[in-house]
Amino acid sequence: MTTPAPRLPTLDDVALAAGVSRATASRAIRDARRVTPELREAVERAIEQTGYVPNRAARSLASGGSSSLAIALAGIDPSDDAAADPYADPFFGRVVSGLARAVRAHDRDPVLLLAEGEAERRNVLRSFRTGQTAGVLLVTTHPRDPLLAEAIEAGVPAVMFGTPPDDVPISFVDVVNHEGGRLAADHLTARGARMVAAIAGPADVPSAAARLRGFRDGVARAGQAFAPVAEGRFSVESGRRAMAELLDAQPGIDGVFAANDLMALGAIQELRARGIEVPRDVAVVGFDDSFMAAISQPALTTVRQPIQEMADAMVRLLLDRLADPAARPVSALFDPRLVVRDSG
Repeated sequence: MTTPAPRLPTLDDVALAAGVSRATASRAIRDARRVTPELREAVERAIEQTGYVPNRAARSLASGGSSSLAIALAGIDPSDDAAADPYADPFFGRVVSGLARAVRAHDRDPVLLLAEGEAERRNVLRSFRTGQTAGVLLVTTHPRDPLLAEAIEAGVPAVMFGTPPDDVPISFVDVVNHEGGRLAADHLTARGARMVAAIAGPADVPSAAARLRGFRDGVARAGQAFAPVAEGRFSVESGRRAMAELLDAQPGIDGVFAANDLMALGAIQELRARGIEVPRDVAVVGFDDSFMAAISQPALTTVRQPIQEMADAMVRLLLDRLADPAARPVSALFDPRLVVRDSG
């Protein structure tokens, strides 16, 4: 007769021994600073009595140490357009540096993980399962990246930068993209543009679709029934190609909104190549307010995302998730702001 394996102690056993609820025991293990010293001591005694072994990340928190938080860059797919590589986009640099600062502000260590393919995604999940990181701050360039579903299925505490698909239950932080597109349209039409066009991002990216929708609403409110649109891939080269497509189809364009700054810079390059002056002949507005917007010639008018504030919110949401793993996903949305410079 086979002897059954001994039952391993659980978090419920710890809670019972400490005389607290399961949620309180979990909070004391994952983020000891959120409970009183007396509760923390009671939970630590219960862990010792029961022999419960939490993962390494939780143990480090229970002992007052610092647990790492992963910053995972996922969904990278440059395909045949090398210029579309998101690593070349200064916007992502701002997001990563903002997240690193926010993590350090909470006495945690940021760990940068790249999840470009299946092997890298496994590494991200392994870092959590082995206790190397306590949770994941996910920055993905594609809303259907497999890491989203894999992280949720594995029970990884995670917060996403940007709006996820409607059927993905994950906490996220984003800017109100629809409002940003409307701000761009209102600015272009208010300065007198009569034929405004848009260089949109990929249609399957929720933020790009929302920016275009807001732009079209703003243009329609100004009385322009039709706004020409060409699609880019968030790179300089794709913005230049899209601008060429728009000009070939509608030579009378006098205002352009691009769904990110890199595509706006590509649009300016194409306009210059054709002898069209910015902003005298065509005004150009971008989106993001990357550092390149301020140093471009002419300096780029753009819609600003408050990256540091968004990064701070992501880390707070992740720490709240670690404190209460059973909590429902939540969101935090930030208002965009138009930054007017020389391009329009």
